[in-house]
Amino acid sequence: MESPTVTVVGAGFAGVEAAWALAQRGIRVRLYEMRPKETTPAHTTGHFAELVCSNSLKSKSPESPAGQLKAEMMALGSIVLETAFEHEVSAGQALGVDRDKFGEAITRKIREHPLIEVFDEVFTAEMADSFASPNSPQSTTSHLVLATGPLTTPELSDWIASKTGRGHLYFYDAVSPTVDASTIDFSIVFHQSRYDKGDGDDYINCPFNKEEYDAFVEALVAAERAPIHAFEAGGNRNSTPLPSPHPRTSDKERDSFLENIQYFAGCMPIEVIAERGQKSLAFGNFKPVGLTDPRTGRRPYAALQLRPENKEKTLYSLVACQNRLRFGEQKRVFQMVPGLQNAEFVRYGVIHRNTFVDAPQCLTPSLQLSSCGNAFLAGQLTGVEGYVESAAMGQYVGLMIAAKLKGQTWSQPPRETAFGSLLSHLQDQTDRDFAPMNINWGLFPDPEPLIRDKGQRKREKIERAGAAFQEWPSALD
Repeated sequence: MESPTVTVVGAGFAGVEAAWALAQRGIRVRLYEMRPKETTPAHTTGHFAELVCSNSLKSKSPESPAGQLKAEMMALGSIVLETAFEHEVSAGQALGVDRDKFGEAITRKIREHPLIEVFDEVFTAEMADSFASPNSPQSTTSHLVLATGPLTTPELSDWIASKTGRGHLYFYDAVSPTVDASTIDFSIVFHQSRYDKGDGDDYINCPFNKEEYDAFVEALVAAERAPIHAFEAGGNRNSTPLPSPHPRTSDKERDSFLENIQYFAGCMPIEVIAERGQKSLAFGNFKPVGLTDPRTGRRPYAALQLRPENKEKTLYSLVACQNRLRFGEQKRVFQMVPGLQNAEFVRYGVIHRNTFVDAPQCLTPSLQLSSCGNAFLAGQLTGVEGYVESAAMGQYVGLMIAAKLKGQTWSQPPRETAFGSLLSHLQDQTDRDFAPMNINWGLFPDPEPLIRDKGQRKREKIERAGAAFQEWPSALD
């Protein structure tokens, strides 16, 4: 009988991890990568796992969420982290790498592996169909892993959309900041849905008086905005990608282009709304109708609402606060909101080019397309954010498929682990606008009973994650 072969599409962080995890466990891999034959506006080399936006892979601290995820990945044989430590450069507590040496080393390791065959060509929708069709030979003898990232080709994007439903595939990531629930000041904020409709715990309200509101709007309008890359201004959150502005387009013209896209998509940046008039937010995103501040017994002048991001309600997003301010500016401005003066932001608002699915609606716990035979997604396509998180989801899919093909028992990672926390985000059915998320404290389950001291609570989360992880790999051996 012919030995099974897994086809992996994309040699970014997720793709190389999936291919490596499979090949290291004796599974043959066909890896497709279109670069350098065909490049993208974001890449400059033909290296696999090219670092585009930064040379930092986040914190190395074992007491941080990113550090715990790295520890779990290293224990499972991560090629990305092994190579990163081989080519590490000084970056304080962060894992910084020499971009060129890192990319060259990963490319060499992948190309030289005896069980990985690299195809330097574009993987087409027609090729994908051969895995999805129940009557195709590949549908029973092999598996397909799509790890094509935020710049997935239009053809493959259309293929994914056809399998998930276009309403569950996004090309533009416009999301609001997210805060750790334990850092909200509940002596100021209050629970209430407008006109008391629905569950009273659905929303948390941050009440402004006129002076607080005016100061916030003034700071918001004056705040420094993040630069927009030409390739990032290329599509709507729920539609076929739009053509990007020319790379030589002026910043002002590009900003206008982006704002028109956001207006069409219903995701106008909050600072742009604020520029239209001092009261535009009070009559729009922050309208206080149907709310009563229990401290005063009256309706507040304006109110910013927070909505739970997960079923445990450890994370809350700032409703309708998508923006394109620099991260430091977001922290400064949004901590002016009553009740958020000490808030810890686990994710800042962004508006940028991306491609990802509504994972809770489209993917099984194994990251398999629920409607599509032996096709799996990995990396940013699944709804995680960040280099390391994308690599982790590639590694996870590779390990899971390898175990399946070798007839081994597979179990999902414990909820307390970093892997389990990321996967819980991808399966959380909470009513929300699903958005990509990186690993953060709010994704880890709170210990029971709840520990009030913030530092002790974080240490307990890491200790529980480490202990739970020690029990999981035995299922993979």
